[in-house]
Amino acid sequence: MMRARDEQRGFTLIEIMIVVVILGILAALVVPKIMSRPEQARVVAARADISTIMQALKLYELDNGTYPTTDQGLSALVSRPTVPPIPANWKPGGYLERLPKDPWGREYLYLNPGVHGRIDVFSYGPQGQPGGQGEDAEIGSWQH
Repeated sequence: MMRARDEQRGFTLIEIMIVVVILGILAALVVPKIMSRPEQARVVAARADISTIMQALKLYELDNGTYPTTDQGLSALVSRPTVPPIPANWKPGGYLERLPKDPWGREYLYLNPGVHGRIDVFSYGPQGQPGGQGEDAEIGSWQH
């Protein structure tokens, strides 16, 4: 009895080439739109970072019954605070692996109590200082 040859699995060269062409076409359509709006892309990235930080803060609050103080800051999400009040149920390993910097290379800011809500996480945006207008305005958790 002859054994049927084992089926070979994988992609053929033509299938790989089709995928590469499709990706090239998509890149040709998408990249110019992003490149012509780099500041808008940075604002979107900042909003995504702020959303992630807010989720980590909510987990911190669920575990410890309160948000970190302004003095403890966002670093309380990465390492256990040493400034009172020391959280009793701080999660080993933290709530974030590391704190991201905003798309302009600066630290995100944190206030508890916040001006716009119970807590505020924000960036001053491209201008790097309060009072910006339009595209230079602050980007914060209150905008979500």
